[in-house]
Amino acid sequence: MLRLFGPGCIAAPIDAARNVEDAEKAIWVDLLEPTKDEEQFAEKLIGTNVPTREEMLEIEPSSRLYEKDGVTFMTMSVIYGIEEGRPSTDPISFILTRNHLVTVRYIDPDPFIVFADHAYADPSLAGDPLTVLVKLLDAVVDRLADALEEAGASIEATSTQIFERERRARRRHPELRYEALMIRIGSMQRLLARLRESSVSTSRMLSFLAALDLISDHPSQLRHVKSLIADGRALDDHSDFLAENLNFLLDASLGMITLEQNMVMKVFSVVAVVLMPPTLIAGVYGMNFRHMPELDWLYGYPMALGLILVSAVLPFLIARKRGWL
Repeated sequence: MLRLFGPGCIAAPIDAARNVEDAEKAIWVDLLEPTKDEEQFAEKLIGTNVPTREEMLEIEPSSRLYEKDGVTFMTMSVIYGIEEGRPSTDPISFILTRNHLVTVRYIDPDPFIVFADHAYADPSLAGDPLTVLVKLLDAVVDRLADALEEAGASIEATSTQIFERERRARRRHPELRYEALMIRIGSMQRLLARLRESSVSTSRMLSFLAALDLISDHPSQLRHVKSLIADGRALDDHSDFLAENLNFLLDASLGMITLEQNMVMKVFSVVAVVLMPPTLIAGVYGMNFRHMPELDWLYGYPMALGLILVSAVLPFLIARKRGWL
């Protein structure tokens, strides 16, 4: 899909077969899962090739952040899929010239959706390429901050769930079982890893952008970028803090599981020791008695079967109630 943003642009998907001259007024050219024709349209507009999908996936900084023939190429990893519970990252490329900004992406994350909606309602937001780029990066950093806040709240709730004795006592509740806790901790670890990856990539791109000669001519935008760099460093530190907390919760959960298993084994050991003397006596003497009233009792056999059944079911019910099963 190809969309053009800027004063006088309709900001709606257009046909790539249109003449390049019709798009000269566009400030932001947004390529979402572009076709070959759409890539060629953008290349004619800016006078250079756009990165391919394979080039965007390269992770070395020299392949993601560079200048070529007066055009700046920047690629960063952006997180998506948080709301669906499947967080992942995917590269988005920014091609900056003095007259245009081209974005090449194969995902549609929230920051782009929100800013595109605002630019559609108010085309003046896309007044110049650098402004669009900085606003997009600002939206990405804001989304990272929101996601880290949500992750921190989830980690705090999990910590309370692990250590609050009253809640741990209700072991039959499926959400409070340790299996569910381990799954939740694993999900949060995956989210933090993706957030960290996106945050580091964004910080690198911001630092590269701040060093460009192009932005030095725009003091207000440079200050904004430096502010975003400071925010990115703070987010990196906060993500490290959350990762340490999550590792502690993982260790604590494993410790709780081991402790509970030891308690169960302790109970079984005590029961075995208590039953050992009666079992020994019964093994020595057994049925070696001449006078056993139960042998002549009409209900002796059903009583024995009932005791066998109770002795099998009762330990199972006790173990189930205690949460051992």
